[in-house]
Amino acid sequence: MTLTAHEIVVRPVISEKSMDESGRGKYTFEVHPDASKIQVKAAVEELFKVEVSAVNVLTTKAKEKRRGTRRGRTVGWTSPWRKAIVTLRPGQKIEFFEGV
Repeated sequence: MTLTAHEIVVRPVISEKSMDESGRGKYTFEVHPDASKIQVKAAVEELFKVEVSAVNVLTTKAKEKRRGTRRGRTVGWTSPWRKAIVTLRPGQKIEFFEGV
């Protein structure tokens, strides 16, 4: 199965931790569940025109969520998803994250 760069990189992860890391040249993205590190590196380099020095990938586990409603307590699960932390070469940055 061949994935395009837009299919591999689903969205950037905007959180307090990821914003702190972006100042150090590390950017966090949600990626396709079947994408490898090599595919993620190629996709980020193609989409943002930067040089990637390292890629760390992890899968977040599904978590149980409980919620009280008028009819009683309901239990559900969050979806598992795959996250990639991309480290760029020194002196490079992705402009998309700078305005957030």
